[in-house]
Amino acid sequence: QVQLVESGGGSVQPGESLRLSCAASGFTFTTADMGWFRQAPGQAPGKEREWVAGISSTGAIKNYQESVKDRFTISRDNTKNTTYLEMNSLKPEDTAIYYCNTLLKNRNYWGQGTQVTVSS
Repeated sequence: QVQLVESGGGSVQPGESLRLSCAASGFTFTTADMGWFRQAPGQAPGKEREWVAGISSTGAIKNYQESVKDRFTISRDNTKNTTYLEMNSLKPEDTAIYYCNTLLKNRNYWGQGTQVTVSS
């Protein structure tokens, strides 16, 4: 079955960096576009997770939410079935649970999430 397992979250101070990883299994990773989403604490129930960044199956195309485009970098290693999110210059407003995502045959798959807390 499809599995996405995030890791790398933690608590950091503003301006610091973190690198998130998402290990994928159960599907053909090399043909799947991947994405990162986040959900901030206290969001109203039912509010959708916020898209952060996406990467095409080959890694040739990358897209970012405007608020992170100069600070975050999405990448992937198709030999390791892993997607990464390098986050630099972190801000308190980046505090959220970060989720890895892929869409396969019109169905969304999610990992369990990894907590990122940015606070002084």
